[in-house]
Amino acid sequence: MSQVIDYIKRTHTSSDKPFCAYLYDLDHLRSHVVSKAASLPTACRLFYAIKANSEPHILRALLPHVHGFEVASLGEVDKVRAISADVPILFGGPGKTNEEIEGAIRQRVSLIHVESLSELLRVDFLARKNGVVVPILLRVNLRGPFPSATLAMAGRPTQFGIDESLVPEAIRLALALDGVELKGFHFHSLSNNLDAAKHVELVAYYLQIVAKWRAMFELDITYLNAGGGIGVNYADLEQQFDWPAFVQGLSALLDSASLPVRHVLFECGRYLTAASGYYAAEVLDIKENHGKTYAIIRGGTHQFRLPSSWQHSHPFTVIPTEKWAYPYERIRHENGPITIVGQLCTPKDVLASDVFVPSLRVGDIICFQYAGAYGWAISHHDFLSHPHPDHIFLEQAGILA
Repeated sequence: MSQVIDYIKRTHTSSDKPFCAYLYDLDHLRSHVVSKAASLPTACRLFYAIKANSEPHILRALLPHVHGFEVASLGEVDKVRAISADVPILFGGPGKTNEEIEGAIRQRVSLIHVESLSELLRVDFLARKNGVVVPILLRVNLRGPFPSATLAMAGRPTQFGIDESLVPEAIRLALALDGVELKGFHFHSLSNNLDAAKHVELVAYYLQIVAKWRAMFELDITYLNAGGGIGVNYADLEQQFDWPAFVQGLSALLDSASLPVRHVLFECGRYLTAASGYYAAEVLDIKENHGKTYAIIRGGTHQFRLPSSWQHSHPFTVIPTEKWAYPYERIRHENGPITIVGQLCTPKDVLASDVFVPSLRVGDIICFQYAGAYGWAISHHDFLSHPHPDHIFLEQAGILA
């Protein structure tokens, strides 16, 4: 983080504008992802889910180190193809349009995750129209039960996947269609799971289900896509998902089992990019209102929506700065709780609530950590038409702004 702090202090000193920027440590990103991909068992493949952060600098940094990218729209397909003409792409998500399916065919997407029986028929129709056979995975909404996590994508009614009870019908239909080739199954049952042992159990459950369908229909299955779902502990940055324990358990599972598939795919997003990103903004004002102290920063949830979306206090550090251009004394807050808010005209523009800080002054910088995923990408950037933050990509070779 020292490189990030040095950049913030240097830039803040030399600028007349309040500081507001996303900063990404690309060296940290690469080393993190390289270690995770290299440690997986040989039967596994690691894909990056670009919905977490689809900035071109991020995609280019990850390109040599992941097995491919997972996308959820034709626009995301185009972003990946802009950096590589041939890297493998997995295309998932409900409600695919004809334009998206035909675009995926033209852009040589490796696998399309089919979300319903009607989508299966439409992919077949468009494939035959274009004179191709499209490799597919059936996305399944299993009945569970599953480990607890922040978001449940299956095991209950959602818009995702094919109900488990309809899977036999979907398999029979897929095998009867000429325009598709059934290559396996996709399960993305939960999101932001922090328990490594439970995640191994989840993969074991998937393997058991696929083995049953393989035997029932005499299938030749290439892929089991176990989805993403590996989480980030924003409440305690020192206690993260235990990847080594996960890999150890996964290796034991895959070594002991007669695998019903050739490859197990993982499509991680948040877990790969969150730790390498920071959202930093200058404190514009400190005020008390009805007995509560607020720090108003240059920015807010329109630029960093994750805290509001997940309804948590996002972890941050205070970067003290000595620049002060005014003849009056700086307002400060000492040894007490403070709530960090943005500039929007809504009381919901809150990024952290009642967090203790030893000292904070107007003009200091609030630097939110683990902001490299689902930050800028999911934010309502132009609400109130405030200026956008800078986007800075740092690496030893230099600064990519």
